[in-house]
Amino acid sequence: MAQRRPSSSSRADYPPQESAGYLVRDAHRAFQRLLEKRIAAHGITRGQWYFLRVLWTKDGLSQRELSARVGMMEPTTVIALRNMEKAGLIRRERSADDRRRAQVRLTAKAKRMRGEMLAIARGINEQACEGVRSEDLETFRRAIARMTANLDRLKR
Repeated sequence: MAQRRPSSSSRADYPPQESAGYLVRDAHRAFQRLLEKRIAAHGITRGQWYFLRVLWTKDGLSQRELSARVGMMEPTTVIALRNMEKAGLIRRERSADDRRRAQVRLTAKAKRMRGEMLAIARGINEQACEGVRSEDLETFRRAIARMTANLDRLKR
């Protein structure tokens, strides 16, 4: 079935509820607010969460690699890592291969937090998906992945 195109007069209006970008942003902010609230009780900030999430998947990344994976500018990453070091979550070590490169490693404290923190994130996701059919979630996952790929191809 072909999609119905809006008439030219209705195309002049663009309510936020018709914008995929707006809806994704709104949902993302709701996820962030709840996650921030729940991890704060464990002494973790949202900024730290992003770095921990990456490091729990691949420990020992360079600051540059970590910055790229999290999507933050390197100066912001340096400040965040300094605070994480003070909190006892990470340590920075010079690479044996390249002394100019610092590798970021999780401490035992951060490693112990992994299970509980990921359970919090999983719980939020499950609560967000309550009442949504599994088929609809699968359609959503495919659609959002396609949208992301489409936007990534544009490069500008």
